[in-house]
Amino acid sequence: MGQLLLLLVVALTVAAVVFGVTVLVTGRDPGLVPVEPDGRAVPLPGGRPLAEPDIGGVRFDTALRGYRMDQVDQALRRAAYDIGYKSELIGVLEAEVAALREGRTAEADELRDTRLASLAGAPVAADGTPPAGPVPADADSPADTATTPDAGGGTEEAGDTDDAGTDRRPAGQPDAVVRSETA
Repeated sequence: MGQLLLLLVVALTVAAVVFGVTVLVTGRDPGLVPVEPDGRAVPLPGGRPLAEPDIGGVRFDTALRGYRMDQVDQALRRAAYDIGYKSELIGVLEAEVAALREGRTAEADELRDTRLASLAGAPVAADGTPPAGPVPADADSPADTATTPDAGGGTEEAGDTDDAGTDRRPAGQPDAVVRSETA
């Protein structure tokens, strides 16, 4: 019985070697595909509001023990900021709609004016709508020196952002924050 088992193991080994050599000689095996090198992180976009494909497409560099924590933390802060900003905007818009439905037009107008004024200090047109195109900001305007609360409860200098409300720091820097949608 032992000799039969040994003969079977040898036959299987020889068959595997012959099969491997045949596949390599005929060229049917493409071989190993090149791996994507580390260091090709795909961060969240830094110049516009987040969308669903942005979250699905984010990639992080790998480190010794998993993903690089600074990149993950930055992406989570950015997503939390956008979600918080959009939640606040939804709350203000719901309050504005409720005031209009109940006939409190003065309160609704005040909420609308406050909402429009908070959108990066953008000027409001005569009909109460924000301007259609990008608005150039004065370097001496009070919006450039005011402080605004960030998602973490602290304050950030509004002067650290450009006309569109985006952070001037590169997206790879920690705490780079982008203002979300305008309306």
